[in-house]
Amino acid sequence: MNLANQVRRRTLPGQAAWLSATLLLLVLGMIPAASHAVEEPAYTVVQAFPAFEIRRYAGYAVAEVVVAGPAQDAASRAFPILAGYIFGNNKGERKLAMTAPVTQAATPVKLDMTAPVTQSASQDGFLVQFVLPAGIDAARAPVPLDARVTLRDVPPRRVAVIRYSGFWSESNYDRHLAKLQDALRAAGIAWKGEPVLSRYNGPMTPWFMRRNEIWLALD
Repeated sequence: MNLANQVRRRTLPGQAAWLSATLLLLVLGMIPAASHAVEEPAYTVVQAFPAFEIRRYAGYAVAEVVVAGPAQDAASRAFPILAGYIFGNNKGERKLAMTAPVTQAATPVKLDMTAPVTQSASQDGFLVQFVLPAGIDAARAPVPLDARVTLRDVPPRRVAVIRYSGFWSESNYDRHLAKLQDALRAAGIAWKGEPVLSRYNGPMTPWFMRRNEIWLALD
């Protein structure tokens, strides 16, 4: 029996939040403190500025899920779903290597009126992604058994990136997002779309050693 099925069968209503937090710790704990020890999407640095850098990423594939907010709860909602997929909750029960980063972005999400716990045709949500290992595209990745998981190929693109350490707090995120946006305006560089929060380390990594990034799309 795979991890996702075990969780579904053993979870009681009062245990749901605890299990979500536990799975979040287990999966993030698999990401080493040294981020270079785990696979990342390939990129080149196009230009470096004092506060940020511009990267060109090669294409890569992701497994993604949209979850309800608030932002600070999105990861704990998404991780059991995505972790189940890479741990074998897919056709063939194929296990995939953990990669970095894990990304999160706000997105307008259109939901079916008949979807559970949904009372409107659209609402804001958060898109959380696991990057799939190199050499796997959406067409060749194992098919998810959980209908909430979507596979997608992310095309090559340029992004402006600010890197910072510290806690995964909203205040830390907001401060560095504002710093990145101010630096881009000063450089006369336009961006588009929602900012993406990228996390490279597990929760056992000391806050001052964590690698966090915010990406803004330029293309």
